[in-house]
Amino acid sequence: MNKTLRPRDAATLIIIRDGRELLLGSRSSAHRFLPHHYVFPGGRVDPGDARVACPHPLEAQVEARLRRSVTTARARALAMAAVRETFEETGLILGTPVAGASRSRSPGWRPFLARGYMPALHHLNYVARAVTPPNPVARFDARFFLVDARHLHGELQSNGELEDLRWVPLDEIDHLPLIGITRLVVELLRQRLEQPDASPEQIPLYRELWGKELLEHH
Repeated sequence: MNKTLRPRDAATLIIIRDGRELLLGSRSSAHRFLPHHYVFPGGRVDPGDARVACPHPLEAQVEARLRRSVTTARARALAMAAVRETFEETGLILGTPVAGASRSRSPGWRPFLARGYMPALHHLNYVARAVTPPNPVARFDARFFLVDARHLHGELQSNGELEDLRWVPLDEIDHLPLIGITRLVVELLRQRLEQPDASPEQIPLYRELWGKELLEHH
């Protein structure tokens, strides 16, 4: 009999370019969990995400929203995971340049720090949290962060985890194979961008989801 897995903390980074394109990639066929679905870069939290130095922490209001469900230390680790996983899967760096390469005992962070950058969490906004439904393969408690592409450095390149990495216009994303939570987050962003001067209470989907950090994916 298969046992239901306990959700593992994970983090996702939504990168928006010119206010109209999002970076997505297709999960490799080697993945047991949702192969061939288009997703934002991201992955599970590693122990090193809580230990690497970060001179630019989360903005206070972003941290406060995360702390509705986790400690301050865990909130930081989630944001760091989003930055690290994005670099691993896309080659893009959300960081500030420093003189010389920094060292770390965390193997997962050495390639990032070797590029001469330190993570820059202050550019992140927090969008939502989603827990994937019970299944015997993999289960994640994921936080979705948002960042403007102008804050990232480097050239787009895949490490094989995500295939067909590309910038997709918001009005073309619905044609791709997406999971439910990805569609929901895309629609949330689309409605907000269509009314940039509106308050959250004036955005239909914001009104529906306002105050609900946990979005179950069915």
